[in-house]
Parts: sequence; structure tokens; C-alpha cells
Amino acid sequence: MSVTLVNPEGLPKPEVYRQLSVATGSKLVFLAGQVARDSDGRPVGDGDFAAQVEQCYLNVATALAGIGGSFDDVAKLTIYVVDWSPEKMPLLGEGVGRAAAKLGIDPVKPITLLGVAALGEPDLLVEVEATAVIE
Repeated sequence: MSVTLVNPEGLPKPEVYRQLSVATGSKLVFLAGQVARDSDGRPVGDGDFAAQVEQCYLNVATALAGIGGSFDDVAKLTIYVVDWSPEKMPLLGEGVGRAAAKLGIDPVKPITLLGVAALGEPDLLVEVEATAVIE
């Protein structure tokens, strides 16, 4: 299995994500949105956007490890942010960076970032869902 990340000619070349991924493998994985909850369901990072981003990424990695995959198998992420504004970008990067350091991974993937009015519970500031290809 491999996921190759690409910024094709003719499109912008962002530093924090890639425009597309080309994945080969035998199993598609559609991971439900991960939120800032620990393994017992307790909230993590109350009011702290970067801490919640970090926990979401850690949860994505934990879920994939549970089926024999890893964050490296992620082909695409969708990130939902409550009341998104460009001023939140440094905190998003901080949370992603902390998770990447803990996991020892390159977190750069194709992403879609969506600003939303609210998530499923009032304390949630961010939710991250993933599509992966493994085996």
C-alpha cells in the first residue's frame, strides 16, 4: 500500500497540505469524525483549540492502528471548525504539529477545511474525519 501526495503543475503549491493523493491498496477506510475525547470519552482541551486539534489527530491515528493501519495510510482529511476564521490557522498548525511530533508522522495530507456553526456537543471546537487506504 502506498499513498503518494502530489501538488500538480497548474495548481497552487500550499505548504500545509497537498492538492491530492494517489492511493493504492485493497481496503478503503472511512473514519467517522474524531473529536477531542480521550479513550474513556472524557473531554480534552476545554476551550483550547490547538489541544482539541491535537487530540483529533491522535484519535485518527489510534483508530487506524486498531485495524492495522497508520496515519501514513490517510489519503484525505476533512476538518470541521466551529466559527472558523483565518486567525485560527496558527492554532490549527500548532495542534497538528504537536500531534505529528507525538506520532512521528508527516501530517501533510489533502484536506478540506470547513467552518461550521456548531458540532455535536457544545464544548467541541473541531472535528476531523479521514479516508484511508490500507493493505
